[in-house]
Amino acid sequence: MVLALQAATSDLVERDAVERTPQLDYDVTIAGSGIVGLTLACALKASGLRVALLDAKPRTAGLHQRRAYAITLMSGRIFSGLGIWDQILPHITTFQQIRLADEDCAAVVNLQPEDLGTPELGYVGEHCVLVQALLDALEDAENLTWLSSAEVLHVNYQPDAAELTISIDGAQRQIRTRLLAAADGSRSSIRQGAGIGTQGWQYWQSCVTAVIRPEKSHENIAREHFWTSGPFATLPLPHNRCQIVLTAPHAEAQRLLEMSDADFLAELDRRYDGQLGKLELVSQRALFPVRLMQSRAYVQSRLALVGDAAHCCHPVGGQGLNLGIRDAAALAQVIQAAAQRGEEIGDLAVLKRYQRWRQIENLAILGFTDLLDRCFSNRWLPLVVLRRLGLQTMRNVRPLKGLALRLMTGLLGRQPELARR
Repeated sequence: MVLALQAATSDLVERDAVERTPQLDYDVTIAGSGIVGLTLACALKASGLRVALLDAKPRTAGLHQRRAYAITLMSGRIFSGLGIWDQILPHITTFQQIRLADEDCAAVVNLQPEDLGTPELGYVGEHCVLVQALLDALEDAENLTWLSSAEVLHVNYQPDAAELTISIDGAQRQIRTRLLAAADGSRSSIRQGAGIGTQGWQYWQSCVTAVIRPEKSHENIAREHFWTSGPFATLPLPHNRCQIVLTAPHAEAQRLLEMSDADFLAELDRRYDGQLGKLELVSQRALFPVRLMQSRAYVQSRLALVGDAAHCCHPVGGQGLNLGIRDAAALAQVIQAAAQRGEEIGDLAVLKRYQRWRQIENLAILGFTDLLDRCFSNRWLPLVVLRRLGLQTMRNVRPLKGLALRLMTGLLGRQPELARR
């Protein structure tokens, strides 16, 4: 309640400041205050750059979202570099085992920390936990201006600045900024307004998500069970809860969404083969379609795309949010280094350093998740035999396990400086 009152008072102060100042000037303006936008703002906290954060919703909106995510080791290291990991860690689950299985095949693959040489393999955390830690870290950021309930109406890209027309409570204002960072999601209006095209496709599948509580302990095991209808992931949460992500063709996913709670839990129990005991549904089910998308460019003069505004991937492997967190760390590193050298942070030559870093690495993950889904969501007998042979091989060849884990945990590729602090 106190936080909500403080946020409301702060939002009023911010609006008053906008009304008194007909034109605001910043070095970096971040459009979107989801986890990726907040991570970017936090990474620029000590940069000396003047940062504005535009949020279409009230500042506390993210604290009410209960969706959970797989958090890779790399994302954990980035959050540690931001100084917020100690706040996050007690409220999330750390897992030391990933269990891979293919429908009714007996060749179950158990991935362990010793296969990677790390104390753990990853984490699972809820949206509200990550947002709270990021908000707390930004509370004393003197270089940051929050503009809540602000909508970007138009962007005019000039040689020396991006000129934004924004609306706050129906009143239009102008902002000039050296760099606009678009963190406004997969349907990014800023990306579309800049004329940046995308490549990709909608999958034939949708995902049904929910939180369940099993009778037996989930043992902090992250499970990815491949079915011919689509992957079925189980992410362990605190208090013996699990976030499930069940992928299926659209019609089947819709049926799973609409069936009774008892029938839905019976279907989950069938897939678990009774291993978790009696199941309880502790959240409403939600459905979202699955899409693969890669922007043809991540940057143009005065503009950089981060997170879902730049790319989307299949949820198998839990990579989507983690790619965006790495984007934010990489972009912050590139523009801070440029500023220290006296370069113009919004110049295309500077921003292409970020694009060269992240576009190829993200494309590799997009291709990996697409290959996984297509290979395992398939009944073609030669492919079934081949993938089960692959699981058998991974089960017995530790270097292959290590390579797969380095890719899945974000440790393969260039690491941001934040992750090495």
